[in-house]
Amino acid sequence: MRFTTKTMLMALAGSTMLAGAAAAELTGDLTIFLDTSNPAPRATMEAMIADFQELHPDLNIETTIIDRDAYKTQIRNFLTADAPDVATWYAANRMTPFVEAGLFEDVSDLWQEPEIAEALASTKGAMTIDDKQWGVAYTYYQWGIYYRKDIYDELGLSEPVNFDEMKSNCAAIIESGRKCYTIGTKFLWTAGGWFDYLNMRTHGFDFHMELAQGKVKWTDDRVRQTFANWRELIDMGAFVENHQNYSWQESLPFIVNGEAAAILKGNFAVAPLREAGLDDSKLDFYQFPEITAGIALAEDAPTDTFHIPANAKNKDNAREFLRYVVSANVQTEINSGENLGQLPVNAKSAVDDDKFLNEGFAMLSENSPGGVAQFFDRDFPAEMANEAMQGLQEFMVFPDNLDDILNRLDKVQERVYN
Repeated sequence: MRFTTKTMLMALAGSTMLAGAAAAELTGDLTIFLDTSNPAPRATMEAMIADFQELHPDLNIETTIIDRDAYKTQIRNFLTADAPDVATWYAANRMTPFVEAGLFEDVSDLWQEPEIAEALASTKGAMTIDDKQWGVAYTYYQWGIYYRKDIYDELGLSEPVNFDEMKSNCAAIIESGRKCYTIGTKFLWTAGGWFDYLNMRTHGFDFHMELAQGKVKWTDDRVRQTFANWRELIDMGAFVENHQNYSWQESLPFIVNGEAAAILKGNFAVAPLREAGLDDSKLDFYQFPEITAGIALAEDAPTDTFHIPANAKNKDNAREFLRYVVSANVQTEINSGENLGQLPVNAKSAVDDDKFLNEGFAMLSENSPGGVAQFFDRDFPAEMANEAMQGLQEFMVFPDNLDDILNRLDKVQERVYN
């Protein structure tokens, strides 16, 4: 279903969104295409645009909201044929096809402005291709290890700061009759999260991105080292059994019931864990620990973005809208618990008084100098990601198949990137 609305909405008097950086009043037109069709994101975006309209009453804004799945199939057509001035999308590899096709505007000029360069530094890498920036992020969320603090306390364990401590903790957890980690790989992307972190912690963000870009073979010895680290956990029995039969939601009872001590997941797992009875006295969070000493810590933080199409008619107005979206106060408002309930990309924004949002914000804003990845199936081309994630799940179940898996992925890589 497709919705088209003129955002001549009533002014939201007293809205904190109006606290964004003021700019010269705009005139003319601004067309915005959004994929935020679910109720909460849609309401958030419409309210934000209404506030921008109130700042610029002589600007004619037209907003089109398209169902998210339909948007993915339509975006290339509308960027080519009758482009809006602003469009939502995703960071990193997901924007690469449109950059390479000349359909996204280079907005590096915005990133040279001190306010954006300093406040949005954590997302710059995700917005960069060929040393140029092609949009701005407006929301993201952290990944990391959520764990049963009461179980760690019972066993006298501390949050690990390196891989040796992580394995030592795991050995103690297994000795207590529990599994270290719950996971459900029935839908393959969850195994991708483990590979992302093990690869980035073993070799760093740049190497991980080189693999994603097809510049490193899967049979490379460095990739084998990543799998060797993973196998250490598999061989010690770190993961729940039969995980290939569970979705990620179906894997949650293992941590809720205390049969597993932790889960590597995005912050979206917190709400169902809380609803299942794990309050903040029992549930805690830590950053995936260091594996190779000296490798800067990079994180998975899937990022939603705004772009200016290369064929846009009102690029000056669009740039002003992007400045507004990423300003500190607007970022605080749209990412609040009452709205998107995620993390602001502006390091000067405030975060809702939520334990995990605050820990994630601190981690991404201050403690992730290695870069921000978008998650396996966003950073790798779709065909490569689909084939590779099947291989990752197979490895977790049958680790002795590694050579066959890597040789197979090399052949897929040759087909996908050439």
